[in-house]
Amino acid sequence: MIFEFLFFLSSGAVVYSYALYPWLLRYLAQGKTENVEVWNPDDKLPIVFVVVSAYNEEKVIHGKIESVFNSTYPADKIRLVIGSDNSSDMTDAIISKSAAENNRITFKPFSGRNGKSMVMNTLIEELRNSVPEWNDSILVMTDANVFFTEETLFQLTKHFKNKSIGQVAANILNKGMRNDGISFQEQAYIQRENKIKYHEGILWGSMMGAFGACYAIRTPCWKTIPRGYLMEDFYLSMNVLSMGFKAIKEMKAVCYEDVSNEMSEELKRKTRIQAGNFQNLSSYWKLLFRFNAVSFCFLSHKVIRWFGPVLILASLISNFFLIDKHWFYFLTFWLQCILLLSPLVDFILKSTGIHIRLLRYISYFYAMNYALIKGMLMFIKGVKSNVWSPTQRNIS
Repeated sequence: MIFEFLFFLSSGAVVYSYALYPWLLRYLAQGKTENVEVWNPDDKLPIVFVVVSAYNEEKVIHGKIESVFNSTYPADKIRLVIGSDNSSDMTDAIISKSAAENNRITFKPFSGRNGKSMVMNTLIEELRNSVPEWNDSILVMTDANVFFTEETLFQLTKHFKNKSIGQVAANILNKGMRNDGISFQEQAYIQRENKIKYHEGILWGSMMGAFGACYAIRTPCWKTIPRGYLMEDFYLSMNVLSMGFKAIKEMKAVCYEDVSNEMSEELKRKTRIQAGNFQNLSSYWKLLFRFNAVSFCFLSHKVIRWFGPVLILASLISNFFLIDKHWFYFLTFWLQCILLLSPLVDFILKSTGIHIRLLRYISYFYAMNYALIKGMLMFIKGVKSNVWSPTQRNIS
């Protein structure tokens, strides 16, 4: 009975978080409308501070700057603030040239590697102390390799007319797709997450974490990021919800990002993300006990997944002790074993030039859960630094 309980609890939790929860949200969201208390383009719009932390982004930084100012948002209301985290390539020279030509660009080069969170903390603290209209402004946090459309800034900002909304996430679309890696699998994951977060937002205003690639936040909702934290985007998202504000996703606020293709690069990134997840769990675990929509989404969407590797292992071990009890357990045990071997099979086929997309989806799932184990151990050992180099992507 104990092993049966453990088997159904662990496997059921994984199925629930990855399959049933998204379906439930989609079902509940039928007929629901987005926030309608929005600004119109001809309204008096707030000043927007677009904040970028850059490190060795010479390939993309000029295009990023152009995309920020090539906007339908009023030109006199856009400010671009860029911090360069001791870049060793031509990033600083490119930004300096742009700043000399455009007085709406503020550039701050940093000496030594500080990490994205510390760069953001410094930039925003300086803004807070120097901008008279700070409390009425909007922050747009974004990465250097993420390109805006003409409508991105307005679509993000329009929702802040509603005083209950504290954060609005962009809709990240991917480019640079290739068959020889995990481009399509990573794209599928991101687009599925976009839908889940959108539904959480329109149902309860409890979107579980904006993608750090691009999101907007009210200045009063900004909170200094603790030193050494790896997932500053989720930390700020949860702070918005803990303050009683709503967090939503605007699907019309489109941004384009070059997607990761190399499994090794994505494993490193997911490992770092998982360590950051547990840092945030240590900060916001009390939200699980509010027993409201935020608690429900936090547990269903995030916490269960963070413990996914433990649940998968528990399912396999308990299934092993049940294998001779019924044909069902015999079948599920060997099915789990076959699925666990998928990354190895995919690797062998890939080395011969064979790319089976369905197999790679399964391989991607287990490989990412392996990264979650590594991240969990990284958190337990103690995160030594939040400084890292950008993930290699298919820049096009």
